[in-house]
Amino acid sequence: MATSTRLARVGRECVACGSCLRVCPKGAIRIVSGVTAQIDGNICIGCGKCTRICPADVITIVQRGAVE
Repeated sequence: MATSTRLARVGRECVACGSCLRVCPKGAIRIVSGVTAQIDGNICIGCGKCTRICPADVITIVQRGAVE
């Protein structure tokens, strides 16, 4: 389980481009049904790389527990 106090969250407006999963250093992101990205909270370390690469600007970093 991740020990970070931060976690990435994907908004509903995700366009499933796959940019985020290519930059995730832990492989915590996958595309679900070709429609949206999903982040595994047990793996995510909250580094924010996905937020910086997202062309739709729909990934945010939140405090762990705020979305679980």
